[in-house]
Amino acid sequence: MIFPTFDLSQSEDQKTWTTRLERLRATASLSSEEAKTVARLIEDVRLRGDEAVVDAMREFTDPDFETTRICVQPEEMARAEAELDPALREAMRTAIENVDRYQRHICPSNPPNIEIGGAEVGLRFSPVESAGLLVPGGVAVLVSTLIMLAVPAMAAGVKPTSLSVVHPPATRRPGRPSGDISKEVMACCHMLGIETLYRIGGAQAVAALAFGTKQVEKVDMIAGPGNVFVQLAKQMVGGACGTDGGFYGPSEIVTIADETADPRCVAADLMAQAEHDPGKCFLISWSKTVIENILDELNQQRGQRARVEAIDRALAEESAALLVSDEKEAAEIADQIAAEHVNLSVADPQDWLSRLRHGGEFFLGDQSPVAAGDYFAGPSHCLPTGTTARFASGISAYTFLKRSGSIQYREGMPGEAMDAIAKLAELEGLDAHAASVRVRRRLD
Repeated sequence: MIFPTFDLSQSEDQKTWTTRLERLRATASLSSEEAKTVARLIEDVRLRGDEAVVDAMREFTDPDFETTRICVQPEEMARAEAELDPALREAMRTAIENVDRYQRHICPSNPPNIEIGGAEVGLRFSPVESAGLLVPGGVAVLVSTLIMLAVPAMAAGVKPTSLSVVHPPATRRPGRPSGDISKEVMACCHMLGIETLYRIGGAQAVAALAFGTKQVEKVDMIAGPGNVFVQLAKQMVGGACGTDGGFYGPSEIVTIADETADPRCVAADLMAQAEHDPGKCFLISWSKTVIENILDELNQQRGQRARVEAIDRALAEESAALLVSDEKEAAEIADQIAAEHVNLSVADPQDWLSRLRHGGEFFLGDQSPVAAGDYFAGPSHCLPTGTTARFASGISAYTFLKRSGSIQYREGMPGEAMDAIAKLAELEGLDAHAASVRVRRRLD
């Protein structure tokens, strides 16, 4: 296993790390070659609808894909739930309940109105009318992603019957028959009351949800994770519909570790992210001994993991251990990475939480594994990647809510308010605005 270690006090290591950090940040760039492919796909779907979707699915997923496969029938979802293993159903039910409880707890309520300048002004939250949820396919069965998207939407007030899920089958390999989407995702949709599920994915699925086709109903909001093509597609269709505003790409973790860190726990969390293939793992410490102990533990544990090749590839090509001078530099570097997951394996994680500004989700102490956030704890695991946690947030009930202000002059506008508004309007050369205020004085 190769897990590069950079001593940031050395100029050559600092230069190499800066290059790797810029590469991480570039994953969210619209100027990439991938962006050209995505723009072509979106325009094709906008113009040709289902035919373009099928062509893209044949090109990227299954050469035998047919239009008749796009829609999953309700009876298929019902049958999948009926056949679900009882223990798995119970685990899914508990996860749904936990996420629902947390999302309803954080869901904002309308603040009380306030009187300003004679007006009673307020704010109200209302859910979007419909939403498309992006559940990746591939080799993993991502029931957890469906839960982490659908439950926050429903907590915000979106009806389950107004949710559309896109979930592609695994990429077909040469010499093998066409595969279907996850039965567990079908079952979970049925458990949640979701009636609309499509066997499509990629940028073409985002475009279909944004513009609508004969088979795919247009939605008002699109949310969810995916590869770089999916994330770029979300950015490009913004305006045709709403999007979650996040770049939820390949999984990441930053671990800050001091002398109290348990190397077994840190190593296990790093590998849990590395196995995503690709996964990006960053270990930060001001102690060379701490880093060496964790790397030793990584070597011991890696052979026990089923996806060891993916883990080794991620650690060698996408990851780094960073030896810094002190705690202050550790915090600065962690904020530069602004990772999806930030694991605080330190003596006082609450104190460290107050030092850090950026991160999709924080895991405090050795006994708080990232996997708890992935599946069970309550906050959604759909989190910003590619350093975008500097300005973006993860999926939550907030994602599916709109804000609308309200203004009412119950007793009519005060004269001084009319005069001030008219003066400002005339400054901007908008005399009709001024007149629309002054006319109300004549109504007194």
